[in-house]
Amino acid sequence: MELEKTLSKALRRDPLTEDEALALYTDAGTAELATVADALRRDSVPDPSVVTWQIDRNVNITNVCISGCKFCNFHCKPHQKELEFITTINEYSRKIDEMLALGGDQLLLQGGLHPKLGIEFYEELFGELKGRYPNVKLHALGPPEIAHIARISRISVDETLHRLVAAGLESLPGAGAEILVDEVRRRISPAKPSVDEWLDVMHKAHEMGLVTSATMMYGHVETPRQRIQHLIRIRDLQARCPKGKPGFLAFIPWIFAGKGTILEQEGVASVFSPTEYIRTIAISRIVLHNIRNIQASWLTVGKQTAQVALHSGANDMGSIMIEENVVSSAGARNHFDAEGIQAAIREAGFTPQLRDQSYRPREYKPLK
Repeated sequence: MELEKTLSKALRRDPLTEDEALALYTDAGTAELATVADALRRDSVPDPSVVTWQIDRNVNITNVCISGCKFCNFHCKPHQKELEFITTINEYSRKIDEMLALGGDQLLLQGGLHPKLGIEFYEELFGELKGRYPNVKLHALGPPEIAHIARISRISVDETLHRLVAAGLESLPGAGAEILVDEVRRRISPAKPSVDEWLDVMHKAHEMGLVTSATMMYGHVETPRQRIQHLIRIRDLQARCPKGKPGFLAFIPWIFAGKGTILEQEGVASVFSPTEYIRTIAISRIVLHNIRNIQASWLTVGKQTAQVALHSGANDMGSIMIEENVVSSAGARNHFDAEGIQAAIREAGFTPQLRDQSYRPREYKPLK
């Protein structure tokens, strides 16, 4: 009876308490969760028959990082000179030209916490890229990188964001959230900025009117309650977004991929359960009643599970990801091209619609 009352409360879009959300996540039937989440999806999006997707390219600025994340095989330490790289302008140009030929419009730029790359480096990089490709959108960095750049540049987060926007930054990905519980962060990414720092960067970005997204990497050392705490922190931050500003336009949960990582060496197995993923998508839609778009992470869960997610609260399939290095280096092997992702959406019973980062429709016009 209590679960039925809580599901009815969710359908009214009333904010759930931590205990209510946890009870649904752990005890409600998967079909019940999916049905309620799908109803909320239909009530949230402009056209319930449409599933959106995107074409962008994820380019790593550098692989040097001091955050100490135990789930990342991609990074190297500053002293590992034989492994380090910083992407050159010529390399960016080649990658952007390839993306434009496929119909893409956005560069997702992520790096790491490089101890020597301060605000001037990113201003110069963004300015050069926008000078060469003024119509390419820069969806770049993330709260941990913003906080790190501010710290080593000895300026405020506010100044950091304003200077990056002036240089060409157009939206902020929700990278580096993992689980927004400090106990978890200390174990899996000991040198990364804290929960409060992550939330503070995002709130300042919301005040500025930047389009942002939020993420959750689950399935490692966290508990179900800590997953719910993560969702509630995202929901409550969105509630603080100034009126008229976009805030979080999307939420993307994905499963931890652990092949070859330090966490795997410490005995933390990467175990994928399609049912658990569907339940996670559903509870994300239910708890995050104030975020319109929930994305199915096909990269980590595969085509079939992502298709089921579209009937369980998700309304977006994300990007074809012309390039992705971090999750792939830990064992993710799924792949989509533009035709494949559209076919998958149609197979699931929806109409595919290409979008930009602000979820505005785009026409699919590849050059080749």
